[in-house]
Amino acid sequence: MATYIVLLGPPGAGKGTQAKILAQTTNLAHISSGDLFRENITNQTELGKLAKSYMDKGELVPDDITIAMVRERITRSDCKNGAIVDGFPRTPIQADAFEKILDGLGAAVTAVPYVTAAEAVLIERTGGRWSCRAQGHIYHKKFNPPKQEGICDIDGSELYQRDDDKEETVAKRIRVYLERTMPLVEYYRKRGKLIEINGVQPVEQVTKELLAALK
Repeated sequence: MATYIVLLGPPGAGKGTQAKILAQTTNLAHISSGDLFRENITNQTELGKLAKSYMDKGELVPDDITIAMVRERITRSDCKNGAIVDGFPRTPIQADAFEKILDGLGAAVTAVPYVTAAEAVLIERTGGRWSCRAQGHIYHKKFNPPKQEGICDIDGSELYQRDDDKEETVAKRIRVYLERTMPLVEYYRKRGKLIEINGVQPVEQVTKELLAALK
């Protein structure tokens, strides 16, 4: 049976990094909802055009469009053994739809690792990013500071902070994520599929615990 692993985690928990490492380690496809949207919009598929029409109006893309994109994606040959799914489902309604799609393929979600970290850690990791004005090189005031404050090491241009990277904006994004995701966390917890992993640890240790839990 194909193995489908749904990876959950708030911004800054390291979920995206772990999804890529797990995909390489397990030889499973990595399906990122963000990549899937970009691919459909760039290729101007019917689903991509539909999604863009809602996004251009600042509206949420309806579930049926997102679900249809995922349904198409998992029929590709690289998903014959399953996939690491990152960014989908986002709600119990989407989770139900995903279960039905997989059931039709004789597959199922086998595990749902939830990479967690305290809100203060998430804000510290995700906030505090600075970009250079010339070419967009990224720095972080704690984890990757420039040699000279306010100046890009590579091209010497001024560093500035985007609104999205300011700590107050990041804190709001994280709170919204946690509020919206809690019903999904409980959905998988009740089904005995949720595995909580401490995302504050070094990347290698998180990977080790994830692989041990998935076995």
